[in-house]
Amino acid sequence: MKLQRKGTRHSHRGVIGVESAIVMIAFVIVAAALAFVVLNMGFTTSQKAKTSIISSLNEASSSMQIAGKVIGSGYPNGSVLNVTAFPIKVSSGGGNINLEALTTAVRYVSNSLDYGDIYVGTLTGEYKSLAAAVGAADDAGNAGDETFGQIDADPFSSGDNDGVPTNTRAFIYFTQESTSNDILEQGETAVLAIVYGTGERPAALDKIKAEIIVPTGAALTVERQVPTITTNVVDLG
Repeated sequence: MKLQRKGTRHSHRGVIGVESAIVMIAFVIVAAALAFVVLNMGFTTSQKAKTSIISSLNEASSSMQIAGKVIGSGYPNGSVLNVTAFPIKVSSGGGNINLEALTTAVRYVSNSLDYGDIYVGTLTGEYKSLAAAVGAADDAGNAGDETFGQIDADPFSSGDNDGVPTNTRAFIYFTQESTSNDILEQGETAVLAIVYGTGERPAALDKIKAEIIVPTGAALTVERQVPTITTNVVDLG
């Protein structure tokens, strides 16, 4: 009887040892699973944070930049500007920009004006001078183009009020393009032209500001002060 009780004790101790080992293994497996979940959640959170930071940086930085001097077409007899031209290009490392009127807007602000959107679209083809581009915009309007019909006069054809459009409008033309479309790509150069309407031409010492608002990236804002207008071509810096 003593031997039997003694053997029973050893048997119970063996069973308890196996059960303890099973419980410990179970705890280890659960702990490993929880650790994997926590690490996976950490990696996912880090990736989302990285994506958010990159997206925020892209939205905060402008996708365009000024590509040279801003100039104006002056009317010395009236001491006013008929047209201003802002050369633009894609910023270094930036992606393509859709300049369609449906996706892009141009805000114009001066001493007495604040227009939310004066943009009518892009001209097709390349133009090597501001005068040629404005003339083409006027011709397009005369030909019945609804978009450019708002540019109903060519200030380069006449220096007086007969050559001043009814409304202040902006359009973009390309001086160098890879593909003939509304997309501004790396290596291409475009110009934002603002043609001023009757009674809205900026004079000497006026401050003018153009803001190009595009679908992605921050808006490109350019501000200049109009100098004394004594020549037909005015350097705005």
